[in-house]
Amino acid sequence: MGKTIHILNGPNLNLLGQRQPEIYGHDTLADVEAACAAVAAERGHAVRLFQSNHEGEIVEQIHAARRDAAAIVINPAAYSHTSVAILDALNTFDGPVIEVHVSNIHKRESFRHHSYVSLRADGVIAGCGVEGYALAVRRLCSLLG
Repeated sequence: MGKTIHILNGPNLNLLGQRQPEIYGHDTLADVEAACAAVAAERGHAVRLFQSNHEGEIVEQIHAARRDAAAIVINPAAYSHTSVAILDALNTFDGPVIEVHVSNIHKRESFRHHSYVSLRADGVIAGCGVEGYALAVRRLCSLLG
């Protein structure tokens, strides 16, 4: 197997498919993981999905990714708009990072229009539903070769 891409998810994404389906759709994180694994496998890579409602656990996963990941897909959810700690952790990671948002954060409340994570991200995908994750994995596979 090739390189591993970590897919990190922030708060409330454990409720994907249940919470506000009019915004986030009906697919679950398990569906996201399966779709991303299929895309990565086409290119000889693997994915590892993680979700936490706790900022520090996400920071710890980013630190772990420094040892065993070639790239990161991150949907920091609400932490996008508040977490300098996640930004700082991402700045310690040498590989490419793609930020994903299921909804179009730019069509939502004004406080959602700014993302600290975007300051580190090599690309941002927003408003493509859960398909954005697979798009991110496809792009990272291209970058990884």
